[in-house]
Amino acid sequence: MKLFRPTGVVLAMLSLMYLITYIDRVNVSTASVGALGFGTEFNLSKTEIGLVFSAFAYPYLIFQVIGGWVSDRFGTRRTLIACSLIWAGATVLTGMAGGLISLLIARVLLGLGEGATFPAATSAMSRWVAAKDRGFAQGITHSAARLGNALAPALIVTVMTAYGWRASFFVCAAISFAWLLGWIFIFRENPADHPGMTAEERAALPPPKPRGQPVPWGPLIKRMAPVTIVYFCYGWTLWLFLSWIPQYFQHEGQDLKSMALFSSGVFLAGVVGDTLGGIVTDRIYARTGNLNRARSLMVSVCMGLTCLSLLPLMFSHDLVISAISLSAGFFFAEMTIGPMWAVPMDIAPDHSGTASGLMNTGSAFAAIVSPVVGGFLIDQTGNWQLPFLGSIVLMLVGMGLAFTMRPAQRLTAEN
Repeated sequence: MKLFRPTGVVLAMLSLMYLITYIDRVNVSTASVGALGFGTEFNLSKTEIGLVFSAFAYPYLIFQVIGGWVSDRFGTRRTLIACSLIWAGATVLTGMAGGLISLLIARVLLGLGEGATFPAATSAMSRWVAAKDRGFAQGITHSAARLGNALAPALIVTVMTAYGWRASFFVCAAISFAWLLGWIFIFRENPADHPGMTAEERAALPPPKPRGQPVPWGPLIKRMAPVTIVYFCYGWTLWLFLSWIPQYFQHEGQDLKSMALFSSGVFLAGVVGDTLGGIVTDRIYARTGNLNRARSLMVSVCMGLTCLSLLPLMFSHDLVISAISLSAGFFFAEMTIGPMWAVPMDIAPDHSGTASGLMNTGSAFAAIVSPVVGGFLIDQTGNWQLPFLGSIVLMLVGMGLAFTMRPAQRLTAEN
């Protein structure tokens, strides 16, 4: 895939969207920290801050399947235009919040706007990415999301210290509106309609799929159920990291700048993991022709390595060991992303937006539960390691269930 050809430009625009949406959804984690944060200004407990984190996930959960179906039926271009208007507007409202209730409302609106984004992007990739590159495309877009995680602490702290936490949200909103303008001018629903598309590129892409095909809901839900459960196990760890890593390092005695540095280091490990995971799953598939090995086996191995990486947290309070353990855990957890997001396209290529939406409800539900449970455990016990024990247990569960996903078995009316 050439970067400056239409397929490369579209993938770059989707990657940029992943980066921006993750900055917009995790910026509250950093903006809540310290004397300059909204947690202090509004006098919020850890449990209340956890509610602010998780409020995003309620509409995000609901609009996974709805958004995937809408993008499959009406197109990715219009879906993402509407989504970006909502999420950028919600980011502005977050900066205007006056207390816990207005923060919760703004976060709910953000979840509404971002709920359809990843399923819609997967629907676009099913048309704009060759089958042999699916793992790479999903890995590189999600690595951009983790780059957003890594950039967010430094970006938010820089703006917070100069202009206050509210200004950080206004900056994020401006970036989102700029992306929207680029998307309107660049993206075409059908790759063949893009003026720069060559015959060589067109031949490498999947044949055009008609929009508006009826969704076989029963068989699709049945096939995606184990995938969704596995993704919940991963999502618990993801949202624990996104919500509490900055405050974890603050608890370890770091000031705002050191906290941002350590947090960014953990999230940068995820950037590498996402990219490498996408490359590895495609190479395994190219060499073996076996989707079960390239997807299920790889996910299981990486989840097992995540558990091993997080174990030192249970036995050591040394800052360096904690940082290395968290970085390694996040690296291996993120290596599952390329194969996991390729699975919906493997199982249901004609309904990939809807299928990926079903899968991502697992992570969205984890986003509701994980931050609140983490905050509650910290409030009640004062133990910052305890929430990560839940990650280890759930990753072990996902490690076993990964073999039930059966990506090599394409969806039919019977299965």
